[in-house]
Amino acid sequence: MEGKIRLSDGEWTLMNELWKAPSSVGALVKALNSETGWSKSTIFIMLSRLMEKGAVSCDEKASPKLYSAKISRDGAALNETRSFLGRVYGGSLGSMMSCMAANHELSREEIDELVEILRRAEKEAEQHG
Repeated sequence: MEGKIRLSDGEWTLMNELWKAPSSVGALVKALNSETGWSKSTIFIMLSRLMEKGAVSCDEKASPKLYSAKISRDGAALNETRSFLGRVYGGSLGSMMSCMAANHELSREEIDELVEILRRAEKEAEQHG
């Protein structure tokens, strides 16, 4: 289920709050108002849509009602990454990295981080055949 849920930019903003902790509508308004200016009704509508998608659940017994993330941040991020790579680079991570490198978009620190990630991935691949 998690792999099929797509989040809009606004839904990502709301989910980032819910990944921190379950929250009431009032707490979400307070947490997001300065960043987004969203009203209580806007947040309620977004929560309703996220519940329809299966991304959020509501504890009706709590007072006030508490909304919780049903999907993990890592799962949502992986799904978004796969979708982006598919749409923009035909699914090729190598093509994306080549584009970034060719346009001097990677700092030395980012290159070092990527090299370390690839070393770890290589070790894991060797261990798992």
